[in-house]
Amino acid sequence: MATPGGLRVRRLATALGAEVSGISLAECHEELAGQVRALLLEHSVLFFPEQHLDPEQHVAFGRLFGPLEAHPNLGQRLAADTEGRPPEMFELAASRGGIADEWHTDLTFLPQPSVMSILQMKRCPEVGGDTCWTSLYAAYEALSEPLRELLDGLTALHDARPHNRPDQTTIHPVVRVHPETGRKVLYVNEHFTRRLVELSGPESDVLLDFLTRHVQQPRFTVRYRWSEGTVAMWDNRCTQHFVLNDFEGERVIQRVTVMGDLPEGEPARWTPWPQAEEALRRSAATQADRQLRLHLEAQPGG
Repeated sequence: MATPGGLRVRRLATALGAEVSGISLAECHEELAGQVRALLLEHSVLFFPEQHLDPEQHVAFGRLFGPLEAHPNLGQRLAADTEGRPPEMFELAASRGGIADEWHTDLTFLPQPSVMSILQMKRCPEVGGDTCWTSLYAAYEALSEPLRELLDGLTALHDARPHNRPDQTTIHPVVRVHPETGRKVLYVNEHFTRRLVELSGPESDVLLDFLTRHVQQPRFTVRYRWSEGTVAMWDNRCTQHFVLNDFEGERVIQRVTVMGDLPEGEPARWTPWPQAEEALRRSAATQADRQLRLHLEAQPGG
């Protein structure tokens, strides 16, 4: 399919995903970025083969979509890898870990997670190392009406325990509304979501286990085989992704992250389960401390 702007779009799966050609991301401008954004809203994840962006071009493309930040944890841990690159970018190499082989949405342990991620494959193995994405629209819409009704009134605790930062916690609605499409999204993931706040521990374990497995069904997903120089961008507000850790050799990616999301959904309809209150208090204290630090850093001389 060709768009009015001359972009060629090939859908990759029913639920989500499209490959886009006829564009040089290094020469992208605001008008063209608007077309790309519209395609992203339609397909949730886009792939642009044969781009081969240098770090400055990669960052410049990302800035067309909003403010950028490096990863709050991995960027610090892998500072040696990112030396000499723009501070908004971080790099991950398989030989030093960083294979995201659990389904997740990026940075949901933050009060304002990422809007989208833009990744370039710099080096990839000949076989293996594919990435899968799943549509959280499709996952929500496939649930029964009674279960959707229940979930619309629940919230969930997320933390950065996989990054050895259990102090980084926040609360998000289990079902959020995408701010641009207006569609509902099932917003929990196996990597960062710890418990459903309004349920008892055993109830939370059972339902959260079901939901995190539910989103992984193949009918909701697309699987992509990488080639060097391919750029992928995905909407973190309505997707999860997963890297297949099935390869030998080097796999190196560079990524920038567009920030500024604020997950919103229906107000919680029940009070927190008593045993969840301590976790909620920790989350509130962590968020308050984070906001105070941001305020102080913004002051002259901060």
